Amino acid sequence: MKPCQDYFNLAAGFYKSLRRELRRNAQLRDVCGLELGKGLAAVPPPYAYTRFLKTLMKHQQLIQSMFENLVDEVEEKLQDIGRVMAVDGKGIDSHARGRKQDQEPKAPDGRRDTDADWGVKTYKGENEEGSSWETVKRWFGYKLHLLVDARYELPVAFKLTKASPGEAPMAHKLVDHLERRYPELLESCDYLDADRGYDDGKLISRLWDRHEIKPVIDIRNAWKDGEETKLVSGYENIVYDYKGQVFCVAPCNNETQREMAYGGFEKDRQSLKYRCPARHYGYDCEGQSKCPVKASVRIPLSEDRRVFTPLARSSYAWARMYKKRTAVERVNSRLDVSFGFEEHFIRGLAKMRLRCSLALCVMLAMAVGRIRENQKPLMRSLVRTA
Repeated sequence: MKPCQDYFNLAAGFYKSLRRELRRNAQLRDVCGLELGKGLAAVPPPYAYTRFLKTLMKHQQLIQSMFENLVDEVEEKLQDIGRVMAVDGKGIDSHARGRKQDQEPKAPDGRRDTDADWGVKTYKGENEEGSSWETVKRWFGYKLHLLVDARYELPVAFKLTKASPGEAPMAHKLVDHLERRYPELLESCDYLDADRGYDDGKLISRLWDRHEIKPVIDIRNAWKDGEETKLVSGYENIVYDYKGQVFCVAPCNNETQREMAYGGFEKDRQSLKYRCPARHYGYDCEGQSKCPVKASVRIPLSEDRRVFTPLARSSYAWARMYKKRTAVERVNSRLDVSFGFEEHFIRGLAKMRLRCSLALCVMLAMAVGRIRENQKPLMRSLVRTA
């Protein structure tokens, strides 16, 4: 009984705090369209808020249209929006008692969350000592798949699902939406940043082949155990690892590997160019006279579409561009802190979709208002004044 009681206490607390502020603040009542002449009697009773949310859920498509129209207006006012975009999936805990994974959902009764399911996300890496670590996060609830502009940190597209769907398939759906609704925004995009949860060969190929968007997506080690390098097709002494680093193996000593110098992407050849490290850095190589690589090699993207991308994974530019992915994490943080998704009382997929839509609409509406009032540097702030 305690989780249900906590839910009702939290919901009641939210409505009570809102009603207290409306009763105290006449300016807020005026902004909300309440009749000032009625005084405190203009403040709606508690049950009115529940009815209002139920009415809003019947007009989800209209709210979605509001979001899309706001994106149109932001795109009109910010000519360079969408040049660099980032995508990520945000897990939203239902804060309800999660059913067992093999348990059938119960019939809706207005209290328990019968729509949510279990999501799992695994984080892996290596520490400074070289040992590997792994963290597994499990939650019962939903997932917000969010595509944002990485410079202005504003949402461009989103989809809310249960917690279980994978991130890469939903990224395809977000791109589908942009193709239908914002083709000009998609065609003006230069880079798309994402973590390794979006490491998908089809997505990487689609972004570049159809839209010339350079994917800056972290990669998972999907090679067989113990396989550290692979031989580049057509070369007997050029190898690469799963991170896209290319090495030259000295003909006189098969154990000596030197990383080749990245020479850029050749769009007309759809190839990455790598230079001989001895020639490029100016050091002696005992096997240079016998090496079949005289000056440079070209590796086509088709060698491995996951490993080789138009912006080479081994380049400094890739590392700098990947840092811009944190923009979507900051948007997710604002949803938690400013819009209350860290501790909420939302139950059900329809309610969650409504609340996410309204929160993202408010983000865009605040940005539009700030730009109109010549307060562009404050477009992401909800409370600061000029």
